[in-house]
Amino acid sequence: MAPRATVAVAYDCLFPYSTGGGERQYRAFADAIGTAGLDVDYLTSVQWDGPVPAEERFRIVPVSARLSLYTADGVRRIPAALRYAAGLFRELRRRRSRYAAVIVSGLPIFNVFAARLALWGSGTRLVVDYLEVWHRRQWVEYSGAVTGTIAWILQRAAIAMTPLATCHSQLSASRLRREGLRSSPLVSPGLIDAAVETPPTTPASRPPYVLYAGRHIPDKRVETLPAAVAEARTAIPDLRLVILGTGPSTPQVRAEVDRVGGAEWTEFPGFVSDAELDTLLHGALCLINPSRREGYGLVVVEANAHGTPVVLVADEGNAATELVDDGVNGIVAPRTSPTDLARAIRAVADGGDDLRRSARAWYDTAVGTRTIRRTVEGILSALQLPTSPAPRIMKEDTP
Repeated sequence: MAPRATVAVAYDCLFPYSTGGGERQYRAFADAIGTAGLDVDYLTSVQWDGPVPAEERFRIVPVSARLSLYTADGVRRIPAALRYAAGLFRELRRRRSRYAAVIVSGLPIFNVFAARLALWGSGTRLVVDYLEVWHRRQWVEYSGAVTGTIAWILQRAAIAMTPLATCHSQLSASRLRREGLRSSPLVSPGLIDAAVETPPTTPASRPPYVLYAGRHIPDKRVETLPAAVAEARTAIPDLRLVILGTGPSTPQVRAEVDRVGGAEWTEFPGFVSDAELDTLLHGALCLINPSRREGYGLVVVEANAHGTPVVLVADEGNAATELVDDGVNGIVAPRTSPTDLARAIRAVADGGDDLRRSARAWYDTAVGTRTIRRTVEGILSALQLPTSPAPRIMKEDTP
Protein backbone atom coordinates (compact mmCIF):
# COMPACT_ATOMS: atom_id res chain seq x y z
CA MET A 1 0.00 0.00 0.00
CA ALA A 2 1.31 3.45 -0.91
CA PRO A 3 2.24 5.65 2.08
CA ARG A 4 -0.22 8.36 3.02
CA ALA A 5 0.64 11.80 1.68
CA THR A 6 1.56 14.45 4.24
CA VAL A 7 0.46 18.06 3.94
CA ALA A 8 1.70 20.98 6.04
CA VAL A 9 -0.45 23.97 7.02
CA ALA A 10 1.68 26.95 8.08
CA TYR A 11 0.37 29.84 10.17
CA ASP A 12 1.86 31.52 13.22
CA CYS A 13 -1.33 31.14 15.31
CA LEU A 14 -3.59 28.22 16.16
CA PHE A 15 -7.12 28.25 17.56
CA PRO A 16 -8.07 27.93 20.41
CA TYR A 17 -4.66 28.83 21.83
CA SER A 18 -5.09 32.21 20.13
CA THR A 19 -8.29 33.57 18.65
CA GLY A 20 -9.25 35.23 15.40
CA GLY A 21 -10.60 34.51 11.93
CA GLY A 22 -7.31 33.27 10.49
CA GLU A 23 -6.70 31.00 13.45
CA ARG A 24 -10.13 29.38 13.05
CA GLN A 25 -9.77 29.04 9.29
CA TYR A 26 -6.39 27.32 9.23
CA ARG A 27 -7.29 24.99 12.07
CA ALA A 28 -10.40 24.04 10.09
CA PHE A 29 -8.19 23.48 7.02
CA ALA A 30 -6.01 21.09 9.01
CA ASP A 31 -9.03 19.25 10.41
CA ALA A 32 -10.63 18.90 6.97
CA ILE A 33 -7.41 17.69 5.31
CA GLY A 34 -6.93 15.12 8.08
CA THR A 35 -10.52 13.97 7.69
CA ALA A 36 -9.87 13.53 3.95
CA GLY A 37 -7.30 10.84 4.81
CA LEU A 38 -3.98 12.70 4.64
CA ASP A 39 -1.41 13.20 7.37
CA VAL A 40 -1.23 16.84 8.44
CA ASP A 41 1.43 18.88 10.22
CA TYR A 42 0.41 22.31 11.54
CA LEU A 43 3.52 24.50 11.60
CA THR A 44 3.03 27.28 14.12
CA SER A 45 4.54 29.17 17.04
CA VAL A 46 4.28 28.15 20.68
CA GLN A 47 1.05 29.49 22.23
CA TRP A 48 0.56 27.10 25.15
CA ASP A 49 2.24 26.17 28.41
CA GLY A 50 3.81 22.77 28.86
CA PRO A 51 4.08 19.96 26.29
CA VAL A 52 2.88 20.30 22.71
CA PRO A 53 -0.88 19.61 22.73
CA ALA A 54 -2.24 16.56 20.91
CA GLU A 55 -4.94 17.06 18.28
CA GLU A 56 -7.18 14.44 16.71
CA ARG A 57 -6.84 15.21 13.01
CA PHE A 58 -3.40 16.81 12.78
CA ARG A 59 -0.01 17.07 14.44
CA ILE A 60 1.17 20.38 15.93
CA VAL A 61 4.79 21.19 15.00
CA PRO A 62 6.21 24.29 16.75
CA VAL A 63 8.66 26.12 14.50
CA SER A 64 9.26 29.17 16.72
CA ALA A 65 9.04 30.19 20.35
CA ARG A 66 6.13 32.22 21.73
CA LEU A 67 5.74 35.49 19.82
CA SER A 68 4.44 38.94 20.72
CA LEU A 69 2.52 39.48 17.49
CA TYR A 70 1.04 42.98 17.83
CA THR A 71 2.14 46.44 18.88
CA ALA A 72 0.11 48.50 21.36
CA ASP A 73 -1.70 50.00 18.35
CA GLY A 74 -2.79 46.60 17.04
CA VAL A 75 -0.28 46.49 14.17
CA ARG A 76 1.58 43.27 13.35
CA ARG A 77 5.14 43.41 14.72
CA ILE A 78 7.76 42.90 12.01
CA PRO A 79 10.33 41.20 14.33
CA ALA A 80 7.72 38.59 15.32
CA ALA A 81 6.81 37.98 11.68
CA LEU A 82 10.48 37.56 10.77
CA ARG A 83 11.12 35.15 13.65
CA TYR A 84 8.25 32.93 12.59
CA ALA A 85 9.32 33.06 8.93
CA ALA A 86 12.87 32.07 9.91
CA GLY A 87 11.56 29.13 11.94
CA LEU A 88 9.29 28.11 9.09
CA PHE A 89 12.22 28.21 6.64
CA ARG A 90 14.36 26.02 8.92
CA GLU A 91 11.61 23.45 9.45
CA LEU A 92 10.64 23.22 5.79
CA ARG A 93 14.26 23.07 4.68
CA ARG A 94 14.96 20.27 7.15
CA ARG A 95 11.91 18.25 6.11
CA ARG A 96 11.52 19.31 2.49
CA SER A 97 11.17 15.71 1.34
CA ARG A 98 8.46 14.95 3.93
CA TYR A 99 5.64 16.99 2.43
CA ALA A 100 3.63 16.44 -0.72
CA ALA A 101 2.28 19.97 -0.36
CA VAL A 102 2.50 22.99 1.93
CA ILE A 103 -0.36 25.45 2.44
CA VAL A 104 1.01 28.70 3.84
CA SER A 105 -0.80 31.87 4.81
CA GLY A 106 0.13 34.89 2.68
CA LEU A 107 -0.07 37.07 5.79
CA PRO A 108 2.44 37.96 7.13
CA ILE A 109 4.03 38.16 3.70
CA PHE A 110 7.45 36.90 4.88
CA ASN A 111 5.89 33.41 5.10
CA VAL A 112 5.73 33.22 1.31
CA PHE A 113 9.43 33.94 0.82
CA ALA A 114 10.41 31.49 3.58
CA ALA A 115 8.34 28.64 2.16
CA ARG A 116 9.30 29.31 -1.48
CA LEU A 117 13.03 29.35 -0.72
CA ALA A 118 12.93 26.34 1.60
CA LEU A 119 11.05 24.19 -0.92
CA TRP A 120 12.89 25.35 -4.05
CA GLY A 121 13.72 22.32 -6.21
CA SER A 122 12.14 19.83 -3.80
CA GLY A 123 9.08 18.98 -5.89
CA THR A 124 6.80 19.86 -2.97
CA ARG A 125 3.72 21.76 -4.15
CA LEU A 126 3.22 25.17 -2.53
CA VAL A 127 -0.16 26.83 -2.04
CA VAL A 128 -0.33 30.40 -0.74
CA ASP A 129 -3.64 31.28 0.88
CA TYR A 130 -4.39 35.00 0.78
CA LEU A 131 -6.75 36.04 3.56
CA GLU A 132 -6.54 39.59 2.25
CA VAL A 133 -4.71 41.49 -0.48
CA TRP A 134 -4.04 45.18 0.15
CA HIS A 135 -3.34 47.96 -2.29
CA ARG A 136 -0.55 50.42 -1.58
CA ARG A 137 -2.69 53.00 0.21
CA GLN A 138 -3.92 50.42 2.72
CA TRP A 139 -0.37 49.38 3.56
CA VAL A 140 0.68 53.01 4.04
CA GLU A 141 -2.32 53.71 6.29
CA TYR A 142 -1.55 50.58 8.33
CA SER A 143 2.23 50.86 8.68
CA GLY A 144 3.26 54.38 7.66
CA ALA A 145 4.69 55.73 4.41
CA VAL A 146 8.10 54.00 4.42
CA THR A 147 7.23 50.67 6.04
CA GLY A 148 3.91 50.49 4.22
CA THR A 149 5.49 51.06 0.81
CA ILE A 150 8.12 48.39 1.50
CA ALA A 151 5.38 45.98 2.62
CA TRP A 152 3.43 46.63 -0.57
CA ILE A 153 6.52 45.98 -2.73
CA LEU A 154 7.18 42.75 -0.83
CA GLN A 155 3.54 41.73 -1.30
CA ARG A 156 3.84 42.23 -5.06
CA ALA A 157 7.04 40.18 -5.13
CA ALA A 158 5.44 37.38 -3.10
CA ILE A 159 2.37 37.31 -5.35
CA ALA A 160 4.58 37.17 -8.45
CA MET A 161 6.39 34.08 -7.11
CA THR A 162 3.21 32.30 -5.94
CA PRO A 163 2.69 29.07 -7.90
CA LEU A 164 -0.89 28.43 -6.72
CA ALA A 165 -2.90 31.12 -4.94
CA THR A 166 -6.14 30.61 -3.06
CA CYS A 167 -8.46 33.30 -1.72
CA HIS A 168 -11.99 33.60 -0.40
CA SER A 169 -13.65 36.53 -2.15
CA GLN A 170 -13.93 38.08 -5.58
CA LEU A 171 -12.37 41.22 -4.07
CA SER A 172 -9.19 39.33 -3.18
CA ALA A 173 -9.16 37.53 -6.53
CA SER A 174 -9.30 40.78 -8.50
CA ARG A 175 -6.60 42.34 -6.33
CA LEU A 176 -4.33 39.32 -6.76
CA ARG A 177 -4.56 39.70 -10.52
CA ARG A 178 -4.03 43.46 -10.28
CA GLU A 179 -0.97 43.01 -8.04
CA GLY A 180 0.78 40.65 -10.45
CA LEU A 181 -0.39 37.05 -9.95
CA ARG A 182 0.74 35.08 -13.01
CA SER A 183 -1.93 32.39 -12.85
CA SER A 184 -5.64 32.30 -12.07
CA PRO A 185 -6.36 32.22 -8.32
CA LEU A 186 -8.47 29.44 -6.86
CA VAL A 187 -11.46 31.24 -5.29
CA SER A 188 -13.00 29.14 -2.55
CA PRO A 189 -16.76 28.57 -2.28
CA GLY A 190 -16.67 29.61 1.38
CA LEU A 191 -15.32 29.00 4.86
CA ILE A 192 -18.34 27.70 6.77
CA ASP A 193 -17.66 25.06 9.39
CA ALA A 194 -20.57 22.70 8.68
CA ALA A 195 -19.85 20.76 11.89
CA VAL A 196 -21.12 23.64 14.03
CA GLU A 197 -24.59 22.99 15.43
CA THR A 198 -26.92 25.83 16.41
CA PRO A 199 -30.38 25.76 17.99
CA PRO A 200 -33.52 26.76 16.08
CA THR A 201 -34.08 30.46 15.40
CA THR A 202 -35.87 32.40 18.12
CA PRO A 203 -37.06 36.02 18.45
CA ALA A 204 -34.45 38.55 19.55
CA SER A 205 -34.01 38.96 23.30
CA ARG A 206 -35.91 41.60 25.22
CA PRO A 207 -34.74 44.23 25.77
CA PRO A 208 -33.06 44.16 22.33
CA TYR A 209 -29.32 44.60 21.99
CA VAL A 210 -26.87 45.23 19.18
CA LEU A 211 -23.74 43.03 19.43
CA TYR A 212 -20.17 43.71 18.33
CA ALA A 213 -17.62 40.88 18.58
CA GLY A 214 -13.95 41.33 17.75
CA ARG A 215 -10.76 43.20 18.49
CA HIS A 216 -10.78 46.95 19.05
CA ILE A 217 -8.39 48.28 16.42
CA PRO A 218 -8.66 51.30 14.10
CA ASP A 219 -9.73 49.26 11.04
CA LYS A 220 -12.73 47.84 12.95
CA ARG A 221 -14.09 51.36 13.70
CA VAL A 222 -15.78 50.17 16.90
CA GLU A 223 -15.86 53.76 18.18
CA THR A 224 -18.62 54.56 15.65
CA LEU A 225 -21.13 52.32 17.42
CA PRO A 226 -22.15 54.29 20.55
CA ALA A 227 -23.40 57.31 18.57
CA ALA A 228 -25.21 55.03 16.12
CA VAL A 229 -27.01 53.15 18.87
CA ALA A 230 -27.82 56.42 20.66
CA GLU A 231 -29.55 57.64 17.50
CA ALA A 232 -31.31 54.30 16.95
CA ARG A 233 -32.69 54.55 20.51
CA THR A 234 -34.89 57.46 19.42
CA ALA A 235 -37.01 54.82 17.64
CA ILE A 236 -36.10 51.81 19.86
CA PRO A 237 -35.91 53.33 23.39
CA ASP A 238 -34.85 50.14 25.19
CA LEU A 239 -32.07 49.24 22.73
CA ARG A 240 -28.75 48.25 24.29
CA LEU A 241 -25.19 47.86 22.99
CA VAL A 242 -22.95 44.90 23.90
CA ILE A 243 -19.30 45.27 22.85
CA LEU A 244 -17.15 42.16 23.10
CA GLY A 245 -13.36 42.08 22.88
CA THR A 246 -10.71 44.62 23.74
CA GLY A 247 -7.79 46.30 22.01
CA PRO A 248 -5.88 49.53 21.52
CA SER A 249 -9.07 51.40 20.50
CA THR A 250 -10.95 50.47 23.68
CA PRO A 251 -10.27 53.81 25.45
CA GLN A 252 -11.63 55.68 22.44
CA VAL A 253 -14.72 53.44 22.37
CA ARG A 254 -15.36 54.03 26.07
CA ALA A 255 -14.90 57.76 25.59
CA GLU A 256 -17.55 57.69 22.87
CA VAL A 257 -19.93 55.82 25.18
CA ASP A 258 -19.47 58.55 27.80
CA ARG A 259 -19.83 61.32 25.21
CA VAL A 260 -23.26 60.09 24.07
CA GLY A 261 -24.43 59.28 27.60
CA GLY A 262 -24.49 55.55 26.94
CA ALA A 263 -23.04 54.16 30.16
CA GLU A 264 -26.42 52.81 31.32
CA TRP A 265 -27.17 50.94 28.09
CA THR A 266 -23.68 49.73 27.05
CA GLU A 267 -21.89 46.62 28.30
CA PHE A 268 -18.20 45.66 27.88
CA PRO A 269 -17.91 41.93 28.73
CA GLY A 270 -14.46 41.72 27.08
CA PHE A 271 -13.55 38.37 25.53
CA VAL A 272 -16.00 35.59 26.42
CA SER A 273 -16.12 31.81 26.07
CA ASP A 274 -17.48 30.17 22.94
CA ALA A 275 -20.61 29.15 24.85
CA GLU A 276 -21.23 32.73 26.01
CA LEU A 277 -20.59 34.04 22.50
CA ASP A 278 -23.14 31.61 21.06
CA THR A 279 -25.72 32.72 23.63
CA LEU A 280 -25.13 36.40 22.87
CA LEU A 281 -25.21 35.80 19.10
CA HIS A 282 -28.44 33.85 19.35
CA GLY A 283 -30.29 36.58 21.20
CA ALA A 284 -28.90 39.70 19.50
CA LEU A 285 -31.14 41.95 17.43
CA CYS A 286 -28.20 42.05 15.02
CA LEU A 287 -24.47 41.58 14.88
CA ILE A 288 -22.93 44.87 13.81
CA ASN A 289 -19.46 45.12 12.30
CA PRO A 290 -18.43 48.55 10.93
CA SER A 291 -15.02 47.24 9.79
CA ARG A 292 -13.39 48.88 6.79
CA ARG A 293 -11.72 45.62 5.70
CA GLU A 294 -12.54 41.91 5.90
CA GLY A 295 -10.98 39.17 3.79
CA TYR A 296 -14.03 36.93 3.89
CA GLY A 297 -16.75 37.69 6.42
CA LEU A 298 -17.00 34.83 8.88
CA VAL A 299 -19.03 37.12 11.15
CA VAL A 300 -21.87 37.02 8.62
CA VAL A 301 -21.92 33.23 8.60
CA GLU A 302 -21.66 32.85 12.38
CA ALA A 303 -24.47 35.32 13.01
CA ASN A 304 -26.78 33.92 10.33
CA ALA A 305 -26.30 30.41 11.74
CA HIS A 306 -28.23 31.70 14.76
CA GLY A 307 -30.84 33.47 12.65
CA THR A 308 -29.28 36.79 13.60
CA PRO A 309 -29.03 39.39 10.81
CA VAL A 310 -25.88 41.46 10.34
CA VAL A 311 -25.20 45.13 9.79
CA LEU A 312 -22.06 45.84 7.76
CA VAL A 313 -20.62 48.94 6.10
CA ALA A 314 -19.80 49.25 2.42
CA ASP A 315 -16.08 49.79 1.85
CA GLU A 316 -13.70 48.92 -0.96
CA GLY A 317 -11.74 46.63 1.36
CA ASN A 318 -14.72 44.86 2.95
CA ALA A 319 -15.24 41.50 1.24
CA ALA A 320 -17.79 40.50 3.89
CA THR A 321 -20.44 42.50 2.05
CA GLU A 322 -20.27 39.92 -0.77
CA LEU A 323 -22.09 37.53 1.59
CA VAL A 324 -24.99 39.86 2.39
CA ASP A 325 -28.25 39.88 0.44
CA ASP A 326 -29.75 43.15 1.59
CA GLY A 327 -32.96 42.54 3.48
CA VAL A 328 -32.45 38.75 3.44
CA ASN A 329 -29.64 38.07 5.92
CA GLY A 330 -28.61 41.61 6.85
CA ILE A 331 -28.21 45.23 5.84
CA VAL A 332 -25.19 47.00 4.33
CA ALA A 333 -24.98 50.64 5.44
CA PRO A 334 -23.35 53.04 2.97
CA ARG A 335 -21.19 54.77 5.61
CA THR A 336 -20.34 54.67 9.31
CA SER A 337 -22.21 57.88 10.14
CA PRO A 338 -24.58 57.57 13.13
CA THR A 339 -27.55 58.23 10.84
CA ASP A 340 -26.60 55.50 8.33
CA LEU A 341 -25.86 52.89 10.99
CA ALA A 342 -28.97 53.80 13.00
CA ARG A 343 -31.10 53.49 9.87
CA ALA A 344 -29.67 49.99 9.25
CA ILE A 345 -30.35 48.96 12.87
CA ARG A 346 -33.93 50.20 12.62
CA ALA A 347 -34.38 48.29 9.34
CA VAL A 348 -33.30 45.09 11.11
CA ALA A 349 -35.74 45.78 13.93
CA ASP A 350 -38.54 46.42 11.44
CA GLY A 351 -37.72 43.11 9.73
CA GLY A 352 -38.48 41.29 12.96
CA ASP A 353 -38.88 37.53 13.03
CA ASP A 354 -39.29 37.33 9.25
CA LEU A 355 -35.77 38.68 8.76
CA ARG A 356 -34.42 36.28 11.38
CA ARG A 357 -36.00 33.35 9.57
CA SER A 358 -34.65 34.45 6.20
CA ALA A 359 -31.16 34.95 7.70
CA ARG A 360 -31.22 31.38 9.00
CA ALA A 361 -32.56 30.14 5.64
CA TRP A 362 -29.62 31.87 3.93
CA TYR A 363 -27.26 29.97 6.24
CA ASP A 364 -29.04 26.65 5.72
CA THR A 365 -28.56 27.03 1.96
CA ALA A 366 -24.97 28.23 2.25
CA VAL A 367 -23.94 25.43 4.60
CA GLY A 368 -24.49 22.95 1.78
CA THR A 369 -22.18 24.70 -0.68
CA ARG A 370 -19.91 27.25 1.02
CA THR A 371 -18.07 25.04 3.48
CA ILE A 372 -14.50 24.55 4.59
CA ARG A 373 -14.78 20.96 3.36
CA ARG A 374 -15.67 22.08 -0.16
CA THR A 375 -12.82 24.59 -0.11
CA VAL A 376 -10.30 21.97 1.00
CA GLU A 377 -11.61 19.52 -1.62
CA GLY A 378 -10.94 22.17 -4.27
CA ILE A 379 -7.39 22.72 -3.04
CA LEU A 380 -6.58 19.00 -2.85
CA SER A 381 -8.07 18.48 -6.31
CA ALA A 382 -5.89 21.26 -7.73
CA LEU A 383 -2.89 19.59 -6.09
CA GLN A 384 -3.99 16.19 -7.44
CA LEU A 385 -3.46 14.54 -4.06
CA PRO A 386 -5.16 11.17 -3.46
CA THR A 387 -7.63 11.29 -0.59
CA SER A 388 -9.81 8.79 1.23
CA PRO A 389 -11.99 9.54 4.28
CA ALA A 390 -9.88 7.86 6.94
CA PRO A 391 -9.88 10.05 10.04
CA ARG A 392 -7.56 8.96 12.80
CA ILE A 393 -5.84 10.38 15.85
CA MET A 394 -2.43 11.84 15.07
CA LYS A 395 0.39 10.22 17.04
CA GLU A 396 3.74 11.50 18.13
CA ASP A 397 5.68 13.04 15.25
CA THR A 398 8.24 10.79 13.59
CA PRO A 399 11.00 12.56 11.67
